[in-house]
Amino acid sequence: MTELLFRRDGYAREATGKVLSITDEGGLVLDGSLFYPTSGGQPGDSGVLRWNGREIEIATAVKGLGDAVILIPAEPAGLPQVGDAVVQVIDWDRRYRHMRVHTALHLLSVVIPLPVTGGAITADKGRLDFDMPETPEDKATIEDDLNRLIACNMDVTEDWISDAELDAQPDLVKTMSVRPPRGSGMIRLVRIGVGAETADLQPCGGTHVANTAEIGRVRLGKIEKKGRQNRRVYLHLV
Repeated sequence: MTELLFRRDGYAREATGKVLSITDEGGLVLDGSLFYPTSGGQPGDSGVLRWNGREIEIATAVKGLGDAVILIPAEPAGLPQVGDAVVQVIDWDRRYRHMRVHTALHLLSVVIPLPVTGGAITADKGRLDFDMPETPEDKATIEDDLNRLIACNMDVTEDWISDAELDAQPDLVKTMSVRPPRGSGMIRLVRIGVGAETADLQPCGGTHVANTAEIGRVRLGKIEKKGRQNRRVYLHLV
């Protein structure tokens, strides 16, 4: 089991850890991971590990069995050994851009209130696929509404509910392709806004900014037809 340090503090850039195991492919499992593992459309973090005057580049992180997070070195050589203490340093600029895009996509699902069939995040843009029979003609209006929401300076926080509570509120789940993780008994919700001023509340395991003002302005890119009922909407950081 890996402690999810990125969940404790999404703004931490550096943390210590200990190597618990090394996979047959050369992946590293630590007792606590600052690196977010690829999931839910958000890419795994990259960065470096340092120990005893040495350093290796981490290309990405992926999920392992159970709650394990596996760090994937760019080169599977010169690795630390099991039991070694290491310092994790993530590529903060890349992570922070992922956070900004991810939170913006949550708000995009507010201004386009349709079921989400897929999504992806990069450091420069993101996209959501919607169950949308026709391409909207008012893209400029959607973009303006989205930027007005972002400019409301809403706090982004987390709540936790049980599996049973989520079952009783199925409307919280907007994504048709990615289901909330179950098994631990509790599911994380990401809330944008406070109380009656909540703009969005949905299950999510990814990293987000603390306030929507950090996103900055965004622009909508192309809207692609991806099937009879599917439209792909791109969002770009400005």
